[in-house]
Amino acid sequence: MTYCLAIKVKDGLVAISDTCITAGSNISTKKKVHIEQYENHSMFIMTSGLRSVRDKAINYFQELTETNKGYNKLYKAVNSFGEQIKRVALEDKAFLLNSGLKFNLNTIIGGQFKDDETQKLFLIYSEGNWVELDEGSPYVIIGNSGQGKAILNRILNADTSMKQALKAGFLSFDSTRVSSNNVDFPIDVVLYKKDSFQMFEKRYEQKELAAISELWAEKLKTALDEIPETWIDSTFDTLQEKLDSNNSKQ
Repeated sequence: MTYCLAIKVKDGLVAISDTCITAGSNISTKKKVHIEQYENHSMFIMTSGLRSVRDKAINYFQELTETNKGYNKLYKAVNSFGEQIKRVALEDKAFLLNSGLKFNLNTIIGGQFKDDETQKLFLIYSEGNWVELDEGSPYVIIGNSGQGKAILNRILNADTSMKQALKAGFLSFDSTRVSSNNVDFPIDVVLYKKDSFQMFEKRYEQKELAAISELWAEKLKTALDEIPETWIDSTFDTLQEKLDSNNSKQ
């Protein structure tokens, strides 16, 4: 399984990807983020799904971009990547299905090209079609997403700073990690500042963020202790009365 998260705020983009690859009982570490960066052309690609489909689609797309750096808007590159997914589907989908494997590749693409008025964020489906994320949907997760959404839904909006977005994103990843055995460190973080045309990437190992994970766990326990209990006192009083009554009848 995979955990890939991308967040769009007014100041830029924040992306986080785990690197854990599971194949049966084998666990390995592989990069799930591909970055393309040259003058006035900044984009990242994150994927969740069959690794063979991912690698083939990325290679086909790289061949296109090596010979054609003329995309002036990000959506045009997204269209091209979607076409490569369809190409791989034509070549491999039937064989995969015959082998009992589902053709599966979900993709997040984010960045900004020279004629984009601002940074963009897209979700591309296995069929090659896509949707663009807007202010009403400030983030997207592919892969193992269930446990990590709650904090993002409570925290994120268009005005969230990139630092706050990264902190919330890490806590979302950490919540997923402790609830799953196939999402794990190291994590790759990609930052893009609006209109900069420069992608920044950093890898974090577990030991670097262990203290943050522990602090978050302690903060949650403290917050739970601080929640008022008057709203449940009567319920527990009633429970105790019933227990006492049953005991007196015995």
